[in-house]
Amino acid sequence: MVGSRWSIAFILLSMLSHAENIDALIERIALCQSRGDAFFPDGIFPSYRHNKYLFYRRPDTNIFYTATIVFILNQVKAKVSAKSQQIIDEITAKAIKNYPDFQNKDGLKTYNFWKTKPSKHFPNGRIFQHLDHFRIPDDIDDTALIYLTLPHSREDILWLKEKVKLHCSPLGVRDGGVYSTWFGKNMSIEHDVCALCNLMYLFEKYQLPHNEYDEAVFTFLREVILEEKYITNAFEVAHNYATTPLVIYHYARLLGGFEIPQIEVCREKLIHKVKQLLENEANTMNRVILETSLMKLDKNEIPITTQHLELRAARRTVQNSFTYFIAGLLSSYRNPILYFFAPFKITQMEWECEAHELALLVERTVATAASCSM
Repeated sequence: MVGSRWSIAFILLSMLSHAENIDALIERIALCQSRGDAFFPDGIFPSYRHNKYLFYRRPDTNIFYTATIVFILNQVKAKVSAKSQQIIDEITAKAIKNYPDFQNKDGLKTYNFWKTKPSKHFPNGRIFQHLDHFRIPDDIDDTALIYLTLPHSREDILWLKEKVKLHCSPLGVRDGGVYSTWFGKNMSIEHDVCALCNLMYLFEKYQLPHNEYDEAVFTFLREVILEEKYITNAFEVAHNYATTPLVIYHYARLLGGFEIPQIEVCREKLIHKVKQLLENEANTMNRVILETSLMKLDKNEIPITTQHLELRAARRTVQNSFTYFIAGLLSSYRNPILYFFAPFKITQMEWECEAHELALLVERTVATAASCSM
């Protein structure tokens, strides 16, 4: 998968300057965006869900990857060439036209992973799409990413902040509850630190004052790092991301964008852990997100991987794969026996998206160029 795709790509990109790298990557991302076909509407970035243990693979029409790619590209837009800026604008315009199809079925300003009117859960499947049991409610992750990539009024953000207060649980926090991943009434309360980082990024961007619920979230985010839960049980604290590098990446994105005193104590611990992980990390894309994280956590950090090491990493990982997002088919069950099997890969769906991996590489390359110019 990713290793075989990128071994040649890294060799070609190593011959170019950072600016040429970035332009080439962004052009490739634009080519990945659907022009409209039987599986993917115009403007959607193709992704595929799969489970290798079940010999299962399907094209998956979701808004998550499209919104995530648009978010990353617009985050780096000011630091790329005028040509690439124009391409990013075109990508964004095509992508956001799809957002209404994923909006809450009753017209509320929350969003779903899949199309909602009518529900298109597990699209292109043969079994799950016909079972209402697998129809998922709207969630804070997709909602936050869409709010971040399609400007909303301050009133909309304040409405959302009141909305998420209705979907939380105390989780042992004295002064408030921690926002759940799901907006649905019949879903179990779940707390995914990566989704929470995206939601708090949105609230911080709009400079909303902190309430007791935000303080509860920051306490939770802080405890996950200080107690090293993101190392010992990444699945438990991030059901939909489930790896230590991805948890670090989401924290780094939040800490890299804003000064938040409540979780500032996590910064040095995360920097130390990233450097430790990079000593042995062989997966190319994990290295990319860890290096990006390091540069977000410390703006003065010199890039770790030289082009020579990039090529070595790419050659080492021909058989490696990379998954950014997963769905635990049993993770929402309250039954302890079923939940016991939730962390096993055979009970999970994984997603792959080439354009998103390219976007992550753009992000890392832009950060590297910025560090080298300091």
